[in-house]
Amino acid sequence: MEQTKSKISAFNLCVVALAICINVIGGHIALLLHLPIYLDTIGTIMTGALLGPIYGMLPNVLSGLIMGFTGDVYSLYYAPVGIILGFVTGLVFKRRKNSVLWILWAALIITIPSTIVSASITAILFGGITSSGSTVLVQLITNTTPLGLTASCFIVQFITDYIDRLIGVLIVVQMIRILPSNIKERFF
Repeated sequence: MEQTKSKISAFNLCVVALAICINVIGGHIALLLHLPIYLDTIGTIMTGALLGPIYGMLPNVLSGLIMGFTGDVYSLYYAPVGIILGFVTGLVFKRRKNSVLWILWAALIITIPSTIVSASITAILFGGITSSGSTVLVQLITNTTPLGLTASCFIVQFITDYIDRLIGVLIVVQMIRILPSNIKERFF
């Protein structure tokens, strides 16, 4: 029985469920350690890479709901970021290559649209103050430069988001490399 990316199947739903778990665990680790990166998008990147843009939109939204009810209320407000991230990741990974340059560019392309949305949410809704460790950097730049809150949020979020997405892309590319060939056939 041939599996396609567009079919809703138990296998695809299990991939999404695994991605949600990865996002929640990563997000709680980052929150607990007050890291300036988020680690709550690795599962989303994995799902976008393996199942495409439509499935890629699901994990971050659902894990954001779980995180919002279990320890980080700010996660609820960033659902649009996860939708954009998963969709763009699915598109970017359609042209996947196994080179360092591609990984750097993929992380950049995935980062830019989601950072615009997340920086806007951070500045407009929260005045630059969230549960992330990057809040300190936002406040420092806002109070010591003439950039203003929104630009400060964008700069800090771009740097932290790029590092976060780069880590996610690296993990997913390595994971894809080590997948057994019979599993890879289900995706590619």
